[in-house]
Amino acid sequence: MAEIQFDNVDSILEEFKDLEDPRSPINRRHPLGDLIVISIVAVIAGADGPTAIGTWAENNREWLEKQLTLPNGIPSHDTFDRLLRALKPTAFQSCFETWIVRVLPTDDSSDPKQIAIDGKALRRSHDRSKGLGPLFLVSAWAVDAGVSLGQLATEEKTNEITAIPELIDQIEIEGSVVTIDAAGCQTAIADQIIKAKGNYVLALKGNQGNLHQAVQEYVIEHMENDFADIPARKYFERLKGHGRVDEITYYQMPVPPHLANKEKWSRLKTIGVAIRISESAGKTTSDVRYYICSVPMGVKKFAANVRGHWAIENTLHWCLDVTFREDENRVRDRTSANNLAWLKRFSLSLLEQQNDKYSIAMRRRVAGWNINYLAQVLGIPTV
Repeated sequence: MAEIQFDNVDSILEEFKDLEDPRSPINRRHPLGDLIVISIVAVIAGADGPTAIGTWAENNREWLEKQLTLPNGIPSHDTFDRLLRALKPTAFQSCFETWIVRVLPTDDSSDPKQIAIDGKALRRSHDRSKGLGPLFLVSAWAVDAGVSLGQLATEEKTNEITAIPELIDQIEIEGSVVTIDAAGCQTAIADQIIKAKGNYVLALKGNQGNLHQAVQEYVIEHMENDFADIPARKYFERLKGHGRVDEITYYQMPVPPHLANKEKWSRLKTIGVAIRISESAGKTTSDVRYYICSVPMGVKKFAANVRGHWAIENTLHWCLDVTFREDENRVRDRTSANNLAWLKRFSLSLLEQQNDKYSIAMRRRVAGWNINYLAQVLGIPTV
């Protein structure tokens, strides 16, 4: 992983110097930069909302006074609450761009990087009194680096189709393979990825009825004689994690010349299938997923892309739910929930970069217990 290095907290404050302060100038007692830095640091150290951020700050007053100006002392939790409600999420996230670039590892590999895009509901963010369901977030995750590249909030899961193109516009995808679940399997999205000089691996389901059926029938037809008549490739792997064992068989083949609606998909080159048999708690389940791809033949790379997309579930979403308790968060205000969700994703990205024996959950605990370890996560040299 890349080493994150700042000279001091002032270097971090530079990331936010152009962020517009949304607060009223009347009775504005705390610098915006101080509030944001405290919020970032507190969330890394275990805070899950404005009250916890304020409590963490009060209990780490001595360290914060050495790092920040704090002209009027430690801000209250109400101050953090008002700020998170007022900050524009897109502007707030854009301030992290150079920090994210600094976090991304640099290597000389010629293999394209993978960006997984997927949605997740904040289950307890609903507000029945206002007729609002759970807030739904679409996230972009750099699989190789373990870094969150961006997110967009929508009111409904059905809006994921419109959120994905907006998110793609916000991130750099040139030279990357973008993987998306079936909700994002749209001709316009495929075309957008190709125009941005990326490639795609898109999951197929019933939302692309004719194409899904045609791919399914083609695969099943040739599976009967073990793909003897076409240049298909096969790869098998066995994975363990979170108390589950997965046995997965992948097949990849060139796109059939007469595949239905083939011409609608930009640079469609290959199709694939992943057959997964999972065993967990004594129960066995199976799952078959079909894919259309602009990537060329290479079944091991295809398998890595499929597996890498599952990582957004196993690494990002699972960790946010278990370690950051995201599904338990009952923040009702949409803007505040969006900003807190981004702080958690960015904190997870920083924790992912640490090269030590700890799990992500333990790294977060240690960051809360040990101020020097917390400084290390932030990239601030310790004395």
